[in-house]
Amino acid sequence: MVFLKTGNWVLVADGKKALFLRNHLNTNNYDLRVVWHQALDNPASHAQGSDRPGRANSVPGVRRAVLQEADWHQLSEERFAKEVAAILNRAAQDGAFDEIVIVAPPKVIGDLRTELNSDTAKKVLAEIPKTLTNHPIEKIESLLKSALDAM
Repeated sequence: MVFLKTGNWVLVADGKKALFLRNHLNTNNYDLRVVWHQALDNPASHAQGSDRPGRANSVPGVRRAVLQEADWHQLSEERFAKEVAAILNRAAQDGAFDEIVIVAPPKVIGDLRTELNSDTAKKVLAEIPKTLTNHPIEKIESLLKSALDAM
């Protein structure tokens, strides 16, 4: 069982939206309020690409290979995770929170984990692999409470 204390932060994120929330009540009841939110306009990869994939010649006249097309959508989500991690690193350094719970899809949690500095990583109380960014705050509170109670 993990307890969320007053003043602890909760990051609810996915690849294009992040809600930075602060708990304002005790460990029995949560009152999450938005501290900051970050959003990214990330259209589908085909809408971001400009051309067909390039071609490469290993030996002139012998063989041609198609280069793999870049997944612009995925690259944009990874860049967004770096921005969110940078915000968390600054907030932790400034003493904005003592502990934080991260709620995000597993891929985003992995991307964040690689970008958090060691001081911020020590403040991570729990990681919950769920996508809750499109839920209202009241629903996030109840889902978070049940997930933390199960730990």
